[in-house]
Amino acid sequence: MTNQEKEKIIRNQRAFYQTGVTNEIQFRITALKKLYKAIRKHEPEIRSALQEDLGKSRMESFMCEIGLTLSEISYMLRHVRRFAAPRRVPTPITNFAATSVIRMQPYGNVLIMSPWNYPFLLTMEPLVDAIAAGNTAVIKPSAYSPATSAVMEKIIREVFPARYVAVITGGREENAFLLKEKFDYIFFTGSQNVGKEVLKAASAHLTPVTLELGGKSPCIVDATADIALAARRIVWGKFLNCGQTCVAPDYLYCDESVKDELIEAIGKEITRQFGRDPLSNKNYGKIINEKHLKRLLNLMDPEKVVIGGRHEEENRRIEPTVMDRVTFEDPVMQEEIFGPILPVLTFKTLREAVAKVEAGEHPLALYFFSQNERSISAVTENVRFGGGCINDVVVHLATSNMPFGGFGESGMGCYHGKEGFMTFSHQKSIMDKKTWIDLPMRYQPYKNLFEKMMRTVLH
Repeated sequence: MTNQEKEKIIRNQRAFYQTGVTNEIQFRITALKKLYKAIRKHEPEIRSALQEDLGKSRMESFMCEIGLTLSEISYMLRHVRRFAAPRRVPTPITNFAATSVIRMQPYGNVLIMSPWNYPFLLTMEPLVDAIAAGNTAVIKPSAYSPATSAVMEKIIREVFPARYVAVITGGREENAFLLKEKFDYIFFTGSQNVGKEVLKAASAHLTPVTLELGGKSPCIVDATADIALAARRIVWGKFLNCGQTCVAPDYLYCDESVKDELIEAIGKEITRQFGRDPLSNKNYGKIINEKHLKRLLNLMDPEKVVIGGRHEEENRRIEPTVMDRVTFEDPVMQEEIFGPILPVLTFKTLREAVAKVEAGEHPLALYFFSQNERSISAVTENVRFGGGCINDVVVHLATSNMPFGGFGESGMGCYHGKEGFMTFSHQKSIMDKKTWIDLPMRYQPYKNLFEKMMRTVLH
């Protein structure tokens, strides 16, 4: 696609938005229903593409991508009329006589830039929210997951005219071009480094953004935890999608008194869930490309590997791997791992653990396994992070009833359900002042009596 063709798409989307058609609630509902139907129709192709790009199994493709997207569409279809309706709010007596209303205004033409690790979900879910809110959209999927990008482009072309929703594929050149263009909103999911470039580019036009980034999400386990259950849930969440999940437990931070028991339980769970030879398990995924495979292998210290460690370069697979005796100074702790490597670190007291986590960059997720309510409160109240779970991992993002987003270095803004609708909407405040009365006190020359009245009313 030439730059002229891209410019034409953006120009036509602006013009289409100006017609006011996307403001109509029934138009949005019809669009969402068409998208739902198309996803169901092309589900086998989507699954095949996810298998090709990331080695995802049939179950994982539906559970973590297709099913969650369909669920978001269903949620919006049930609630979009209520979300979009004008909301009456109280008017202060100082503005008598008037009514005050908040109207939901679509931003207009939005850009959605999505990553490769959950290429279908993290493209389509924000698109669902953008459509529900009444916007037009340009989608830029990752070049690292080309098979899924091709299926999404096919679906979008089948369902929507390019003047409404369009997919622009490609790599860095296309990213750079789009970021120079003026959009009304940018929604980006990806790495911190690219997120900084997106924010910098958006600032040139003062374009509002949502950044869904990542970081080193800790999984804290104290001495009161149910070790067997913790191990089962940690292994599932950590090695889901071969560890390439932005909210996966990045490292295990456990009470030193339960470390050995926990590692032993994790080893048993890896065998139970993936078999004695995970590399031959057809339901276990693969690393997205050779570049990331080499990066992950460089993070592994063979002397500290206590479980797993084997890999297959030709198939881009690494066994579920656990590293013991890791310190915060080790290379594996200097960046987000984004792969099937789980470092284990220990603490003596929970206070020490809380202080250490809070002193670092704010993670996208935090998980805490404990049976102690006071300890749970200490962690959830005193550590700043995007979201998380108590006695589980990852599953907090699988609901349209809670916002999902980062905090600090792990991102800004949120989406899912109503929060997704709000993200792609501007709340326009309108006061309708009546003409049948006009109180004279606010006009000059001011009277002392009016000041006394104002002080009484406002305080």
